This record gives sequence, structure tokens and C-alpha cells, in this order.
Amino acid sequence: MKFGTYFAYWESEWDTDYLQYCKKVSSLGFDVLEVGGAGIYSMTEEELRELRQEAEKYEIKLTACIGLSKDCDVSSVDADVRAKGIAFMKRLLDHMHIAGIDRLSGITHSYWPFDYTQEFDKAVMRRFAVQSVREIADYAAGYGITLNLEVVNRFEHPLLNCAAEAVSFVKEIDKPNVKILLDTFHMNIEEDTFRDAFLCAGSYLGHVHIGEANRKVPGKGHIAWDEIGQALHEIGYEECVVMEPFVKEGGIVGRDIHVWRDLSGNADEKKLDEDIAESLVFVKKVFENK
Repeated sequence: MKFGTYFAYWESEWDTDYLQYCKKVSSLGFDVLEVGGAGIYSMTEEELRELRQEAEKYEIKLTACIGLSKDCDVSSVDADVRAKGIAFMKRLLDHMHIAGIDRLSGITHSYWPFDYTQEFDKAVMRRFAVQSVREIADYAAGYGITLNLEVVNRFEHPLLNCAAEAVSFVKEIDKPNVKILLDTFHMNIEEDTFRDAFLCAGSYLGHVHIGEANRKVPGKGHIAWDEIGQALHEIGYEECVVMEPFVKEGGIVGRDIHVWRDLSGNADEKKLDEDIAESLVFVKKVFENK
């Protein structure tokens, strides 16, 4: 397994300068830096190549994650909105290829955060999402890029809430480069057990996000890490395990994730670094000694 972290642990905005984090996460012991897809989409070709070079310099693997905006909803009943979303995704995949990123995770089968004030038909959404993801997957395959569709809790999205739903969805899409992202924060809400969910995902599991139920770094909550580590070994999972803690209030990140109080203990950057480095040691010990 390769262990990584999401850049937004240190940030309040989704769009930022990712270059600074290649050296930082390498120095903290990580193998992977996950960046925001929206930021990658907005970068110039020169900036993308510079990011790729910086990651290679520090031997860091780059991955990307995004939740599509509502006006790019590829599950929309509006054909024009779906077309806009598919076009957005194709441009993002172009940029990812330049940056040397071979996997995209998140809600690329619909949009996020979901607007529950509007009426929706889950079955219709699902049908359009399958059609759209098939087209996007074919385009991504030309670059050797994998799409990992994120399973999130019922309060954030209605389409894929558990591993079983995601497996059924991915089977229907039937593309080898479309897999599942399971996230321990969401699993803690929706799944009966972590083990059963990971075993259900099996070979369809392409990416894993880890974090506590309180959004803190692994080891500072009650998530059953031994159970998770054992389950990943049972299914022979060898891909990326990326921490996704959110401990800072404020900014667009705090608003979208619904962090309404400081969870860091008023930590400065040095303390944030220390906390996540300690968490990495903890996670490796639990996951690698099975």
C-alpha cells in the first residue's frame, strides 16, 4: 500500500498552490499527495508540468479528487448540463495526464454538495450517471486513468451510500477503469461493519480515504483501524490509502465539509505537521503488521 494525505488538511480553500506540498508530505513520510481536481483544471500546461516535476523530485505520487459542481452534474435530467459536465471532465483528464496523475476520485458520477431542497428521482439520476460515466471512462482510458467513484453518507448525497450500491453501479457501467472509493468517515455512518463493506467491494476497490468519525487524523477517534487493516489485507488491497482529515474551520473547505468549530486544538502549522506524521506512524503500524 502507498500512504498519502489530502492537501486540504492544511488549507481553507480548495484551489491553492500544490507545489509547496510535495516537499512537505515527503518530509512527513508520505508516498502520495492528493490534490484538488478543480485546481488541476484551472492550471496552465506550464504549471501542470512544473507540478509533475516537483512530485517526481520528491518521489511523490500525485492523485486527484473532486466533487463536480451542480452546473456540471453528469446525472442531471438536463442534457445540456450533462454535456457541460462531461466536457469539464474531459478537460480535467487532459490536465491530469500532463501532471502525471493516473487516478481521479470523488463524486464524478453526479455533483457535490448535493442540494436536497430540489426534487429528484434517484433511479433517473442513476441511469444518466451510468451513461455519463461510461463516456468519461472511455476518454480516461486513453490516458490510462482510473475513475474511483466515492461512496458518501446519506446527508451529502443520495446516489451511492454504501459499498453494495457502489458495486452494483460499477458493475452496470462495466468499464475496467471504473472502481470504488470507500471512505472511513462515511462508512462509519452507513455500513454495518467496516470488514463486510471492504469485502463486498473486493476487487472493485480502487482507492481508500481514511479519517476519524470526528474528522480528525486517524488515531484520534474511535474508528476500528485494526478491523479495517485486516479487511484490506483479506482482499489483497495494494493501492493508495489517503488520509482526509478536516480540522480547521473557515473558508470554502470548512463550509463544504461542515466544520463549524476548530478541531485542531488551535494548532499552528508545525503542530498540524506533527499530528499527521504521528498518525501516519500509527496507520502504518496497524495496516502493515497484519
